[in-house]
Amino acid sequence: MEPILRAVGIYFFLLLLFLVAGKRALSEMSSFEFVLLLIVGEATQQAILGKDYSMAKALLVIGTLVGLQILLSVVKIRSEVVRRWFDGLPVVLVENGKPLRERMTKERINDDAILSAARELQGLERMEQIKYAVLETTGIISIVPKEGEGG
Repeated sequence: MEPILRAVGIYFFLLLLFLVAGKRALSEMSSFEFVLLLIVGEATQQAILGKDYSMAKALLVIGTLVGLQILLSVVKIRSEVVRRWFDGLPVVLVENGKPLRERMTKERINDDAILSAARELQGLERMEQIKYAVLETTGIISIVPKEGEGG
C-alpha cells in the first residue's frame, strides 16, 4: 500500500507544480528545461520507489500512475470546472495588433515568443499584422492574421 500512496502523493505534487509553472512549461522546452525535467524525473523515481527497486513495485507504481491519469481524464471530461482548473482556458495575448501586456506578464510571454509564432505559423513579421495571438491550453501560441496579411 505504501508505494501506491507514494505514487498518488508524488503525482498530485507534480501536477500542482506544473500547474503553477504555467501552460508553456512543457510545450517547447529549452535545453535547460529538458535537463530540469530529467532531474525531476529521477527525483520522482527515487521518491516513489525508495530503496525497493523490485519489478513488482515498479509495475505497481506505473499502474497507479497510469490509473490516476485515466481517472483524471475521465473526471475532466465529465466536469467543466475540473477541466478548467487543470487545463485552464485559452488566453488572448494580442488583439488587433496591440499586445495585452498584463496578460502577457501573467502568462510569462514576451513579444519575441509571439513574433516567433507569427513568423513560423503565418509568415508575419510585425505585431501590427496580428489580429489575435492566443495562448492555447496546450501552451502553444496560435496566430490569427489580420485580413490580407500572412498566408
